[in-house]
Amino acid sequence: MRNRLFLLLPALIFLALLFFFPLGRILAYSADFASLSADQLRRAAAVTGFTTYQAALSTLLTVALGLPLAVFFARYRFPGQNALRALTAIPFILPTVVVAAGFSALLGPRGWLNLLAMRIFSLPTPPLNFLGTLTAILTAHVFYNTTIVIRLVGGALETLDPRLTQAARTLGDSPLRAWLRVTLPLLRPALLTAAALVFLFDFTSYGVILLLGGPKFSTLEVEIAAQATQFLNLPLAALLSLIQIFFTLAFSALYGDQARRGLTPVKPVESTPGRIARRETPLVLLGALVTLTFFALPLLALPLRSVTRLEAARGERTFAGQALTLDYYRELFINRRDSLFYVPPLQAALNSLNFAAQTVILSLALGFPAAKALARPGKLTRWLNPIFMLPLGVSAVTLGLGVLLAFSRPIFGWKLLTSPLLIPLAHSTLALPFVIRNLQTALALLPERYREAAAVLGASPWQVWRRVEVPLLARALLSAGIFAFTISLGEFGAASLLARPETPTLPTAIYRFLSQPGGLNYGQAMAMATLLMLLTGLSIALIEKLRVSEVF
Repeated sequence: MRNRLFLLLPALIFLALLFFFPLGRILAYSADFASLSADQLRRAAAVTGFTTYQAALSTLLTVALGLPLAVFFARYRFPGQNALRALTAIPFILPTVVVAAGFSALLGPRGWLNLLAMRIFSLPTPPLNFLGTLTAILTAHVFYNTTIVIRLVGGALETLDPRLTQAARTLGDSPLRAWLRVTLPLLRPALLTAAALVFLFDFTSYGVILLLGGPKFSTLEVEIAAQATQFLNLPLAALLSLIQIFFTLAFSALYGDQARRGLTPVKPVESTPGRIARRETPLVLLGALVTLTFFALPLLALPLRSVTRLEAARGERTFAGQALTLDYYRELFINRRDSLFYVPPLQAALNSLNFAAQTVILSLALGFPAAKALARPGKLTRWLNPIFMLPLGVSAVTLGLGVLLAFSRPIFGWKLLTSPLLIPLAHSTLALPFVIRNLQTALALLPERYREAAAVLGASPWQVWRRVEVPLLARALLSAGIFAFTISLGEFGAASLLARPETPTLPTAIYRFLSQPGGLNYGQAMAMATLLMLLTGLSIALIEKLRVSEVF
């Protein structure tokens, strides 16, 4: 027990300083809500109402699209099905700035569809008004989270015994009636679990609202950042953070409750989906077309737009015309303004890579000992597992605000807010739960007899760890490290509050360029977003290849 506590101590101290202490400062500031005016309290109520409204509407639309697609993937087998299903999961792992840039490249004022419509119909202005609307927010949320419904509900559907529906049909029910009276009630736990998780993600959405919604729309996340950084109203920002934490924890508990209930136990029979009947072929083609159109077009529009010159740069007097070009990528290396305060986009990318590397080192150094201590089941594991998972229930913006409040003054002479470790420390707090859960599973699967055999042969605990555990866990460690790297690389919420102007991250630089006029700025944003999408995709591909389940 003493050794396990010793292994847990570094991670517990880290969470106490970088998570619970900032959270406590938010609670302390929110207690000063009596100093807020009636208008400010009404503003808080309005923002909370809109946040709940857009999350509920986004959830309904996500379920409306995800449920038919879940049935589509669970009930039919056709060439390219696995690739099509994987396509629906790609948006979920992409950073918000990449998704926003993709929709901007497809549907924005300078997007492909608007440019095509202007050329075909000789229009002077873009006909599609997509960016800065509620439609953009809802579309991006559906794009992000449909895969949750497909995976959870589709997985549940595959476990159902098809004889139940067949029996209902035999007794005279129509296909629709059999679905409503037999299949849907059995799927209700999985459907509610998926809906609760989708609502949670939509409720804490930040980048989508900021980048696609614009200043007209303000959710709790956006308002927290604005009140903290623009209006310097820390009590109101803290109150909004407290409201968000309450809702987040409530829906996290709802999600956990529904997940524990799981699917109604039904013993499945071994069966494979039947051949596609001729009358069902149009339905299958329609499902494939909808999936390809909705999920592939924004992803393809982004890299294509990054290599296409369609308009003049800001201040450019002559325009050579529309053409393919690599100028936007070349401009990432150039400081044309020769400004002392200008940070080239390439430097922002290097900052992100540097922060991500530090996050990997910190999260692995803290997460491996904690995972080793928690790998054995027991009372300690049952108590501490939820504690280490708590950062998952707090948004990145709230965490960033807490760090600002907690470390606004030097602690023992250390000014954390000006330290280059600020971003890696915040990102490590967000990555630590994933690292611990990943390594905990791998350590639990490691046979104890390997350690015992090494100890019998005279190996010290240090030698057992270095020569037995680390080689066997190398793939799991690499997978956890890549996970931390990816989280840090694409994180936008906390970085938007904590990143200093001279050391922006890649997502904050993309946002900065997207918010500035001119074709060159827009093209550079597309180029950086494409690079970020590529790095994220490669990281996730490596994680899939290094699955812990394949280690032993």
